[in-house]
Amino acid sequence: MNRRHLLASGAAGLALPAFLGRAAKAQAAWPDRPIRLIVPFPPGGGTDTVAREVSTRIAMATGWTIVADNRPGAGGTIGLDVVAKAAPDGYTIGLGQTANLAIAPALYPNLPFDPLRDLTPIGLVAQQPNIIVVARNSPIRDLAGLLAAAKARPGVLTAGHPGNGTVGHLGGEVMNASAGIDIVQVPYRGAGNVIADLLAGRIDVYSANPLSVKGVMESGDVRALAVTSPSRSSAFPDVPTVAELGYPAFEAMNWTGLVAPARLPAPILARMSEEMRKMLTSADLRARFTSEGSDVVSSTPEEFRRHLDSEINKWGTLIRGANLRAT
Repeated sequence: MNRRHLLASGAAGLALPAFLGRAAKAQAAWPDRPIRLIVPFPPGGGTDTVAREVSTRIAMATGWTIVADNRPGAGGTIGLDVVAKAAPDGYTIGLGQTANLAIAPALYPNLPFDPLRDLTPIGLVAQQPNIIVVARNSPIRDLAGLLAAAKARPGVLTAGHPGNGTVGHLGGEVMNASAGIDIVQVPYRGAGNVIADLLAGRIDVYSANPLSVKGVMESGDVRALAVTSPSRSSAFPDVPTVAELGYPAFEAMNWTGLVAPARLPAPILARMSEEMRKMLTSADLRARFTSEGSDVVSSTPEEFRRHLDSEINKWGTLIRGANLRAT
């Protein structure tokens, strides 16, 4: 080895500790600027409500500044792609859910990110069933009436959902296959637009996240037919499940969880996870989520990763078996 090589090697040896020192210092100072929370659906829907509740409570407990950034489209995959491609520095996180983390890998052949490879699971937040509703002036009174009307007029009734690949969409497709009916699935850009068209009579039914229809249920503008959980919801104890109405294998649950870009530094991941789990122990938060049809589901990053892997396999099997494709 000549003198030039020795000098270059020595310089590299000196530079590495300096670089590691700067990285450690940056992590220790985190966060020293606002954290961007990507919400992959429009304002006003269930995902947006959960995101703002969680971010507000964490910010109040820690003093962090967390700014919600709505990036809707393609069943939530556009927003999660923004997270996947962001720098893994703790300043970009996202609220993922069943649709964009577990359903999308099988439904979209050209999905621009891999949830397990390109994202860091931080922790689960909540889960909820969908609730199947019709407008109050609809002639459909119950789930049996909906199925009878669909069988009498195949391809005529329409069901809105807040985007291809959402639990509302996939639940509708599963119902079609299970009951041998043909209710046309109509995609929208977010829950607010679906509700407007449901109330105006432009669509017949909506399989909704409970948070998105809480207000119109309380006002009496919509009527609930069934919930898609395996057992009745504590928030809607009088609403029967699809399973108990004759389809025992039917289940379509939506869950949400915080994610960050892959290779998030371990100290930042640990701090985020700790603060999130502390926030989820709040009794009033649990009570509020329950009243809106959700259950708090706290987890470690490792538990969230195992859950995600299981959900990807489950929804992938269903989608491939039904030969579903995003349109």
